[in-house]
Amino acid sequence: MVELRRIYWSRQTLKLAYSATILWLGFSILLSLMPNSAVTASGPGISGVTGVLQGMASRVLEAIALPGGLLVALAIVAAVVVGRDVRRRDPVRRFTRQQRREGMARAAGQCEMEAGFRRRCSRPAEHGDHFYPWSKGGSTSLQNFVAACARCNRAKGARIPSPGQQERIQERRRNYVLPGGSVGVGERQPL
Repeated sequence: MVELRRIYWSRQTLKLAYSATILWLGFSILLSLMPNSAVTASGPGISGVTGVLQGMASRVLEAIALPGGLLVALAIVAAVVVGRDVRRRDPVRRFTRQQRREGMARAAGQCEMEAGFRRRCSRPAEHGDHFYPWSKGGSTSLQNFVAACARCNRAKGARIPSPGQQERIQERRRNYVLPGGSVGVGERQPL
């Protein structure tokens, strides 16, 4: 079973930190470009304009030093995470016919994804989807197989589902999986 909660929230935190740092960087640049009463041009000459521009450039560089450094650090962390995902990828991308038959039979041919109001989608399943995305290191196994209609499969894309979605699919599976069958969903390739 995937430690989906930890993976999901660490990636959400990384995205939030990146967005906050971009905003911080933008506001820092805007504030550094605001007119400063202490800096005035000494006259209409070239030296006065040069002095103002040099002062503005130095203020901008001072303002972006800290958020820019944090942005670089976050980019490095994101590159490491993506690199680990690539190394973790299952060498087999497609589900076998046997896995597909078993997964579709387990779902009784109906989409297992969520429709509105967190209920099960009522459309027929057309695709076998990796619950934990293959591109993010999800395994090509029956544990990670979810029957999905075309619309739900496109809507999910390669996003990591939330822990709540995982719990709700497992809860719904208890209603239609035979006793003794696995209701767990999501599996990640070992590194």
